Formats: sequence, C-alpha cells, structure tokens
Amino acid sequence: MRRNLKKPVALLTAALTAASLLAGCGSSAGESTDAGGQVKETSNANEAAETTAGGSDAEEAAAPAEVTYPLAEGGTLTYWLQLNPNVSANFTNLGETELGKAWQEQTGVTVEFQHPASGQEKEQFNLIVADGSLPDIMEWQWVKQYPGGPEKAIKDGVIIPLNDIFDQYCPNIKKYLAENPEVDKMIKTDDGNYFAFPFIRGEDKLCYTVGGFIRQDWLDELGLEVPTTVDEWHEVLTAFKEKKGAEAPLCFDWTNFKDSNPIAFAFKVGTANGTQFILDDEGKVAFAPAQEGYKEYLMTLNQWYEEGLIDRDIATLNGDQVTAKMTSDKAGASVGWAASRMQLFMTSAQQTNPEYTLVATPTPTTEKGATPEYGYVENQFPDVAAAITSSCKNVELAAKFLDYGYSEAGHNLFNFGIEGVSYEMKDGKAEYTDVVTNNPDGWPLAQSLAKYIRANYNGPFIQDLNYLEQYLQLPTVKECPSVWAVPDARKHTVPNITPTQDESKELATITNELGTYVAEMSLKFIFGTESFDNWDNYIETLNGMKLDRALEIENAALERYNAR
Repeated sequence: MRRNLKKPVALLTAALTAASLLAGCGSSAGESTDAGGQVKETSNANEAAETTAGGSDAEEAAAPAEVTYPLAEGGTLTYWLQLNPNVSANFTNLGETELGKAWQEQTGVTVEFQHPASGQEKEQFNLIVADGSLPDIMEWQWVKQYPGGPEKAIKDGVIIPLNDIFDQYCPNIKKYLAENPEVDKMIKTDDGNYFAFPFIRGEDKLCYTVGGFIRQDWLDELGLEVPTTVDEWHEVLTAFKEKKGAEAPLCFDWTNFKDSNPIAFAFKVGTANGTQFILDDEGKVAFAPAQEGYKEYLMTLNQWYEEGLIDRDIATLNGDQVTAKMTSDKAGASVGWAASRMQLFMTSAQQTNPEYTLVATPTPTTEKGATPEYGYVENQFPDVAAAITSSCKNVELAAKFLDYGYSEAGHNLFNFGIEGVSYEMKDGKAEYTDVVTNNPDGWPLAQSLAKYIRANYNGPFIQDLNYLEQYLQLPTVKECPSVWAVPDARKHTVPNITPTQDESKELATITNELGTYVAEMSLKFIFGTESFDNWDNYIETLNGMKLDRALEIENAALERYNAR
C-alpha cells in the first residue's frame, strides 16, 4: 500500500511484503501465508498484563515482535461501543458497515460488536461494569466518565494495564507514542499505566472544530468587514437587525455553546472539552464562571439581548431550530461545527439562494489589533479510547487487533476506507470516490463516510488531516481550522487530568452543584432578571459551594499530570 501520511505514524514493519499488505487490505484471512507471532490463549487477563507502574520499563523495552495481518490463527472478540448516529441512521450494528467488515477481514479477527441503546450509554455501561461479565473490549471516556479515572478502573478490575501488552504485542502504537511524547503522557495514568488504545487527532488543525461564522453576502451588501472585536460584532449584528430585518441576528443553541462561543473566548472565559475550568496566565486551574471576565461576558450578552441582537429563545433552542433560522434569513451569524453546521447551512440555503455565503469568523478580542489569547481547541486525545477488560481471555488477540489501527494499513482503513471502493490513491494521497462524495442512495456526506470510515467521529486510530480537508467541501468551510486557530489556546486549556478516587467523588459533588447554579444565574443575568449589582453575592455563593476545594483538587491533579 502506498504511503499517504503527512506525519509519521506507527507503520506495519518493513518485513511486511507487498503481497501481505494487499492481503491485509482486501483479501480474505485464509489467503495470508505469512503469519506473525502465534496468538496464545491466556486464562487470566490480569496475569498477562502484569506491569511495573511508572512506564519506564515499557519505554526501555525491546521493540515488540513483528506482526503480519491478517492474523493466521484469528479468533473471536466481543467489542462494546456506542454506535455513532451517522452509522445508526442506516445500520443497526457496526459489523454491518463496510468498515466493520473490512476491519475483521484485514485483521483476521471475528468481532461481535455490542452497542448500548442511544441515550442510555452511561446507564448501560454502569450496569455492565456492576455485573462484572464484561466484553473483551470496551470503548469509553475513561478519564472523565469513570469515577476516579482509568487508574481506578484498573484497580477495580474492570480494565487491565497495557504497559507489558504494548511491549509484547503492539509495535504500531508503541512506535507512535515513542515519537509523540505529549500524546504518550495523555494515555497514561498518574501511576504510569497505559490504560487504552486512544483516538488521536493527528494534527493541530484537527483540534479546532468549533467556531463562529457569519453571512458574507450580507456583509458585502452592507459594506461591512468580518468582525474581529466585540465592538465590531455589535456593529454588524445591529446592521443585520436594522437593515436586513433579521429577527435573531446571532443565533445559536446555548446548551451546546454557552461556554465555547467566540464571545466567551474574547473575555478569556471560554472553555472546551466539556469543562468550565481553564488554565490562567500562570498555568493554574481557574473556574471560568468566577472570573471578572465572565461578568463582562454576561453583561455584553445582556446588552445584546436587550437590543434584540441575539435570539430571544437562545436558552431553549435546539440544532434544528438554529438550522431553520440560519437558512431562512431570520439569523445572520451562528456558532458550531464546520461541517455539520456551517457547511450544512450553506448547502441547504444555496438551493434557493445561490448568493448565500457563510465565512468563518476569527476569535474576537476586546481591543482592536490585539491577538486572541484564549480560543476553542480540543485535546489531541479527546478521551475516547478502547480498553481491554479483565474478562478478556485472549489479551494477545485483542491487543494485536486494536494495534492494527495504528499501522499504515489500519490508518488508511479508518480514515479512508477500502482502496478502489471508497478511495483511490492520486499523487500519493488518498482521495474519496464518488460512492462517498456523491452517495448513490442520496445519503448526507457524514452518513456516507460512516459506512466506510470512523474518521468523522472517533475510534482506536490516528485521525488524518486529509480526511478533514475532503470532508470540508466548500471553499469557505475549508478555511475554518485556520481561521479558528488561536496559537496560545492550548496554554489555557485544561488537559485530561485525573483526580484520585476520593477526590473524584468529592469533585463531582462540588462541580455538579457549581454547574447547576452557574447555568441558572448566567441566564438570569443575560435576561435581566438578576441585577449585576448582585454579582458579589453570586461570587460569594460560588465560594460557599466549596469552589476553593474544587480548585485545590484540580490543581493537584494538574501537578500530577505534568509530572507524568
């Protein structure tokens, strides 16, 4: 298979011949005559995974044995994961997709995919863990969605540590982690245990996934520029209301973007990755809704709300309602994802209005000419990973199966699908075919892609920028990652830190109380039902909810993370 990666990723070893690569990409498992190491049954998964905490042994160990796919002896595994909505729109099981079929064929492993009911993922995860009869592999947010984090999951006997497993069976992920120490740190616990096979965004541009966008055709008609400051935003939104008759000049769903919209970042209180904590200028964890900038942020939104510049129903809007307003001239600016919002709006609206054009807006500042310091950026490891459970009886098979995603052939499968079907190689790069970009059944692009790949959601592999560059089809949408990028954003974004078990329980109680109160008060301030004269009382209430203790826990966890 021809190489098409822009940055080095873990490869299948040089000992793989061209014939074996072709067999791994499209032929049946039985056609492979060159098998790698023997798959050895282990009666005790934890015994197979015994490891020395700290990770140094894993880093210094000899390279794992070469592995050839499809695995000659094969085997069967059970694999529990959420079925992405772009898949479930047309399939009931990942194994029914071309991606699922090819994954099994190329690895030589038969997989029984198990999916929780949509909307019941957390409840069903908890039930399975409580029952103790676990599938071989479970995909989950082990850092944020397991109390005490992945180290607690290991100590609870739910999943196994992978240090020795990586050393023995996983040349691809081991090579990648050796070349990417920052990512290596992300998938270790504070005790130094690797805990899962992660989803990794391969380049920074893949981490800038949310931002603002605005009607360029309206700006051109009104002689206005794309706003770069909060004051310019006010000027533009006012013109949209007064001269274009927009009933909701700025329209977005508060539930999704209350903490991650560009105006919040302008006041240095925006957050990403589902948290309300930020890293301040000293690199310490701070609670964004308790900062002075948060008051200025809410005061700005209150002014705009009073002037009719933001949607009157912002608190209750859902995505479909935002879509309807943005594609019917009722709104002129919004916040969201590049493809599933901005591109969707344009392709829909242009069917009746060919002049309709949206452009990405940069993160604004409060002063003209200033450089944004805070901005939306996701962690390179966004806390989705496939772990091997303590119930797995064939750890070697599970490890080799999952390690395939970090090989060159596996990388191409997860990002581009099947060569000759969903993509072709042109000038050294993978290019999607018409079966994807012009789906014969009329499926939306996201669903068409999800039949063949996992790059448009997640999985145990490294996401390729080439996927995104093709997924973002319209010229102005392709500019989003560059326009939304803020060079210093990561300095103010909290990484995937992990409180201890006891800290986790205490922190969850505190943050739940804080979050509920902040959500209630933020809307009251915006709608004017709570006076800003009561801001000091608001801060006192936050402090009374043990905010100081939450910050103590978060900063202790950050120190441990930095010391990994």
